[in-house]
Amino acid sequence: MAGFRDVYWWSADGLRLHARDYPGPAGDASPPLLCLPGLTRNVRDFEPLVAALDGRRRVLAVEFRGRGESGYAKDPMTYVPLTYAQDVVALLTQESVERVVAVGTSLGGIVTMLLAGMLPGRIAGALLNDIGPAIEPGGLARIRGYVGKPSNYPTWLHAARGLQESNADAYPGWTIERWLAMAKRLYRLNSAGRIVLDYDMRIAEPFRLPGGEAGPDLWRALAALGEAPVVVARGERSDILSEATAIRMTETLPRAERVTVPGVGHAPLLDEPVLLPAIDRLLAATAEPAR
Repeated sequence: MAGFRDVYWWSADGLRLHARDYPGPAGDASPPLLCLPGLTRNVRDFEPLVAALDGRRRVLAVEFRGRGESGYAKDPMTYVPLTYAQDVVALLTQESVERVVAVGTSLGGIVTMLLAGMLPGRIAGALLNDIGPAIEPGGLARIRGYVGKPSNYPTWLHAARGLQESNADAYPGWTIERWLAMAKRLYRLNSAGRIVLDYDMRIAEPFRLPGGEAGPDLWRALAALGEAPVVVARGERSDILSEATAIRMTETLPRAERVTVPGVGHAPLLDEPVLLPAIDRLLAATAEPAR
């Protein structure tokens, strides 16, 4: 795993937020990958992708407010995609990053689409991971059923078994070693020595409201990606992104390609062999010569 620099910045409402900055090749002028995680995830969610990239591109992995080392909001109604997008803009401003290749998993993909409209011309490319402008009702119901419900375990192995029991449909072929690795990305050790989820349980409050998972017309937001190269990744077993929606996304965007990850639900880890060639093409399409 490549080394990284911890980055901290302040939101407009006074929250101290966190990201990881993994360096790319020396002198590379290509836009960095801006990695935006799913609803209950954090910067560790992109460790498999970072390992697969092996230092070929700078990566900025964001921790949304209420997750990981980012501050917890006083007002839970700020746990919404538009606020997350505004927080990301503040990060890009602080770090003087003009253009990015956005990699958005689930919620992070919604934020990616919003950023395309907020930052015209600054999204050089995108990977939308198992998310689209239309979200399947069954998947939303499943997520609403578990988000914001605290859980704790005495050991990492217990946490891994708990994840396996609740997510076996999404990753049916996984070994206990893979579940253990995911547990260490999703959970943290608290001061009492228990293994607990690494997010503010109140992120669920706006999400449970009608429309709380998105907000504006996301088809219009998707179209704002324009001529940028886009990879639409979908887990074959996904209950969030339907194949019909993924096809419509590639029909909407002139430079989009669709990749289905077999045997996986919501969401691919982004290091799957079937997906890596598409990521390589995205990197090539957004590369710029070294300065």
